[in-house]
Amino acid sequence: MATVRDIREKAGDERITMLTAYDAPTAGIVDDAGVDVILVGDSVGNVVLGHETTVPVSVDGIAHHVGAVSRATEDALVVADMPFLSFGVDEKDSLENAGRMLKEEGAEAVKLESGPHTVELTEKMVQLGIPVMAHLGLTPQHVNQYGGYPRQGTDQAAAERMLELAIEHEEAGAFSLVLEHVPSNLAAEITDALDIPTIGIGAGPHCDGQVLVFDDAVGISEWTPTFSEQFGNVRAEMESAVNDYVSAVESGEFPADEHSHEESDLEELY
Repeated sequence: MATVRDIREKAGDERITMLTAYDAPTAGIVDDAGVDVILVGDSVGNVVLGHETTVPVSVDGIAHHVGAVSRATEDALVVADMPFLSFGVDEKDSLENAGRMLKEEGAEAVKLESGPHTVELTEKMVQLGIPVMAHLGLTPQHVNQYGGYPRQGTDQAAAERMLELAIEHEEAGAFSLVLEHVPSNLAAEITDALDIPTIGIGAGPHCDGQVLVFDDAVGISEWTPTFSEQFGNVRAEMESAVNDYVSAVESGEFPADEHSHEESDLEELY
């Protein structure tokens, strides 16, 4: 079983792989492939549940998926993504919500979409035994503030502030840092400045690791971000299988004799 210490020690040494998973079958596939970290992302909201954004995802909702993933995972580090307003509003509620993911659902760490408001919270969580993965750059829970999903850290002041926040979260005890949708040269500078590993998504090749949404990586999604990559075409396979099923049922080919059982001892019913 991978630990927080294992992930932290990979910084500057071994590349880190991370994928999302939201259910037990997917988690089993990802775990068997040797992925280092499974993120139970609040992206479940728009990827699986049909919402337009991650904002509607609740604590109960993410806990449901974290439990499913944890039960199917043997080796990867399971990280629970804390949803919108589940942290950073009230410290007591923040700690209880995050602690629930470890104590009741089997996660080994939580991820916080980070900012100035999460530095002290990160330190408090770590003190209590809740490992924290920080997240800077594009933070999707701010979609209503951004008006979309724009690249972050594109001017000097924003880049310097992001570097400062990265250092502050490392000092607060975060064991790793996700950098999302930022210029690759900024991601490189932040990676060089930190002792903890950076994990990029849309942040170029210079981070210590990479993360993608599972559905994007395997080719289930109808649309993927420009910074993503489809490593398969699972959607086409699924469509083909469903079409074949419909045809087989409609034609009477399924179920065939081998799919049925006839009990010879039954008497004729009337």
